[in-house]
Amino acid sequence: MQMNPNKDTRLCISMSGRPGNFGLRFHNHLYEQLGLNFYYKAFSPKDLAGAITGIRAFGIRGCGVSMPFKEASIALVDELDASAQAIQSINTIVNTDGHLKAYNTDYIAIAQLLRDHQVAKDTTFALRGSGGMAKAVASALRDGGYHNGVIVARNEATGSALAKNLGYSWQAELGQQRPQMLINVTPVGMAGGAEADDLAFAAEAIDQAEILFDVVAIPVETPMIIRGREQGKRVITGLEVIAIQAVEQFALYTGVRPTPEQLQAAVAFARS
Repeated sequence: MQMNPNKDTRLCISMSGRPGNFGLRFHNHLYEQLGLNFYYKAFSPKDLAGAITGIRAFGIRGCGVSMPFKEASIALVDELDASAQAIQSINTIVNTDGHLKAYNTDYIAIAQLLRDHQVAKDTTFALRGSGGMAKAVASALRDGGYHNGVIVARNEATGSALAKNLGYSWQAELGQQRPQMLINVTPVGMAGGAEADDLAFAAEAIDQAEILFDVVAIPVETPMIIRGREQGKRVITGLEVIAIQAVEQFALYTGVRPTPEQLQAAVAFARS
């Protein structure tokens, strides 16, 4: 990738507990293809407050926010967009002359994917997780008219609160229930983690489900997705999520929206 930064280059960054290369390659590829004087870099901050102060102080234009910073960053920005205010979780910060406004493009991505994959409104589902991304997914489900679901989370405090706020039930484990759609919004199956080789749900539940949705993007083919593909099930991957949310971030940062063809090319390049 040919980058020629200069004093006028605008910097965008991302903050994640486990930084990956997808966003870096995705954004920088589009900057080059569209002739935009921007550069993107991924970080894993040790001091979140200091990092956000740096965004303001150095005039960094935009920042993607991933686990585990999606909720902790809220108190450090100046304004929440409706997409973030409604679910109290952010994944995008836009800096306009020192004013930091936060958004949640994860919500937008989930809502679009449910439509694109034509998931029926009466589908029964179990969502595993109760963090910031789980809030985005569960809120998109609720707002999309999906009411037959349960939140599965070992943390009773956060799990029951999420369920109560959105009108779902909560339980610590899935047990003997066999929903039509299983959604993983935890690090289970994530490369480099302690549970990288684990299934997000019991094998029996996966085998009886019709749709498997895993927001983990690294690797694209998590153990749950691999098992589902082998059985010919409908799958929705974390790569699809990050591609949609990333292009929404790109548009917020630059004011430019890539064409569908440019988006596909950027995703292909980011994966290569």
